[in-house]
Amino acid sequence: MTARLGNGRKVLALAKAALDADTDGFVALVEEVTCMLEKEAAQVGKMLVEGKLVTLAPEGEAIIVGDVHGDLESLVHILKDSGFLQNIQSHKDVMLIFLGDYGDRGLYSADVYYMVLQLKKWFPENVILMRGNHEGPEDLLASPHDLPFQFRHRFGQNGESTYNSIRLLFNQLYNTVLVKERYILIHGGFPTKARSLDDLAYAHKKHPKETFLEEILWNDPEEGIAETCASPRGAGKLFGHDVTARFLGMFQVNMLIRGHEPSMEGFKLNHSGRVLTLFSRKGAPYYNEQAAYLKIDLARKVKSADDLAPWIRKF
Repeated sequence: MTARLGNGRKVLALAKAALDADTDGFVALVEEVTCMLEKEAAQVGKMLVEGKLVTLAPEGEAIIVGDVHGDLESLVHILKDSGFLQNIQSHKDVMLIFLGDYGDRGLYSADVYYMVLQLKKWFPENVILMRGNHEGPEDLLASPHDLPFQFRHRFGQNGESTYNSIRLLFNQLYNTVLVKERYILIHGGFPTKARSLDDLAYAHKKHPKETFLEEILWNDPEEGIAETCASPRGAGKLFGHDVTARFLGMFQVNMLIRGHEPSMEGFKLNHSGRVLTLFSRKGAPYYNEQAAYLKIDLARKVKSADDLAPWIRKF
């Protein structure tokens, strides 16, 4: 109980620092973490980094967070409930992985960015920040993209400069996380013409000539279709069970864990339980009744998301 309260106090102190951050403090943090991410290569703690691909061995614990979209309250809950700060400071083997979509749609987008970036600054070897479609390249912005207006509201006349700093950060976020023999983590879905992990690791460099990055950020699983079809989002594709089976086999893993799609229960399963979607925020404009994150032992072998049910934390 004492440990949990201690963890809670730490999380609330971090949230207060986010809410109190001024323009200079915010931009300094963004620039520091952007530089840190740009320099991450080869071995970083347990992470093996190649391009924008992180490979992890199947060991230790992972806390995996889906779309937050500026919902500060949900992020605070996840950090308190998971005990991440307490565990990491007790030298527990734990990774905190965000699947992207930190801002847009929620009023506290800047504060969510501040919190996750501060966590990365404090624990660079234990925090992985992935790229979502709301952190996309300039030619592939989500619509509505209200982040500039939120930054203007939050930072006043300095809104544009703070927004410009966060745009540079987006280019350094990770495309894919691979947990060997277990999971592949992608914000949206598989780039359907990819032939190797290199196509995921360097998708950002091949954009826009190749559609790899667009599909990583925008694709969605769909039932009852073969291969792919056009997406109603206007970017990316819908992909069928056969695409999932092919790519899981190619990468020698059992499951895709992703974000990107709202869910009334905070999570959903597709393709016979081999695709797990996490949605980690509540409230307008999605109005889902529950949100969820995942807290798992990476050493545990799973065949489908059904095996993960006890570790999906709904709230």
